[in-house]
Amino acid sequence: MLKNDFFLWGEKYFYAPDLFQISLAILLLPFSFIYFCVVCLNKFFAKPENFGIPIISVGNLTLGGNGKTPLTMAIFNEFSPKFKTFIILRGYARKSKGLVLVAKDGEILCDIDKSGDEAMLFATKLKNSNVIVSENRKIAINYAKNLGAKLILLDDGFSKFDILKFDILLRPNIAPKLNFILPSGAWRYPEFFYRYADFIPNQNDIKYNSKIINETPKMVLITAIAKPNRLSEFFNKTAAQVFFRDHYEFNEKELEKIVQKYGATSILTTEKDFVKMQNFKFKFSVIIQETKISENFKTELQQYISQNLIK
Repeated sequence: MLKNDFFLWGEKYFYAPDLFQISLAILLLPFSFIYFCVVCLNKFFAKPENFGIPIISVGNLTLGGNGKTPLTMAIFNEFSPKFKTFIILRGYARKSKGLVLVAKDGEILCDIDKSGDEAMLFATKLKNSNVIVSENRKIAINYAKNLGAKLILLDDGFSKFDILKFDILLRPNIAPKLNFILPSGAWRYPEFFYRYADFIPNQNDIKYNSKIINETPKMVLITAIAKPNRLSEFFNKTAAQVFFRDHYEFNEKELEKIVQKYGATSILTTEKDFVKMQNFKFKFSVIIQETKISENFKTELQQYISQNLIK
C-alpha cells in the first residue's frame, strides 16, 4: 500500500500540487537541469539506424495516460490487413526479462506475468495480433523481421532516438500543472521536442468512443492506470472509485474487501485492468474504448509506409 500511496501522491504532485509540493518541485530544479542535459545529449548525439522497414512510434512527452495504447490499436486495425504488423513494447511490470513473443498471428504464446498488462491487452483484443515485449527494441525489430513483419509499431518508442522511425507525439489530455521536466514536473522530455515529431494529431485526427459493457446498478470503479481522473465521465455511475498505481498487480482478496465495503453489484474497470482480473470470481463491468483515426491521419501514415516498404 505504501507504493500505492506514493503513486497517488505523485499524481497530485504533477497535476494538482499544493504549496508544499510546488516548493519541493522548485527545490528539485537542479536535478531537472541535469536530467534535461542527459536527455538532450541522448537525442542530439544519437545516430538513427535504418532497419529497412516502416517503423511507426506512438509516444508522448509527458508521463503516461495520454492514449498511446488505444491509438496503437487503431493503427494496427487500420494497416494489419494490408501489412503483417508487429507491435513492440517494453512490457512494463512484467515478471520476465529479455525478448518474449507474446502473440503470433493471434495465438497467445505466454501468460500475463511474462507479457505485462498492455502487451496482453494488445494480444487478446486485436485480430491476428503479433506482439513482442523486449527491453531492447532493436533486437525485437530484427526478430519481427525474421518472422515476416512488414510494419512495426513501437508503443512508447519516442525515446529510441537511435532507431529511424516515424514519430507520432500525443499531447497530454490533462496538462501538467508545472511546466518543468522531471523530477520537478511531469515532462519526460522538454516541450520543444514536439518539433521533432513527424505528426502531432489534433482533436479531429483521433476520435474516442467509450461505453460500459455489462453495466449494473451499483458498480465500484477499480483501476490501475495513469491519470485515473480521465475516467471521470463514469464516476457518477459508480458507488465509489478506488485507484491503484499504474500496472498494479491486483489481489483477489483486496478486491473482495472493496466489493463488500461498498456493496457493489459489479466491479467497473478498464480493458487494461480486466486482463489482470478476468480470472477472479467477481462480476465485471468493463469500459470499452473504440478509437478511430481521421482520413488525414491515415494518409500521412500510408505515405510513410509506402515510401519505406521493404523492396
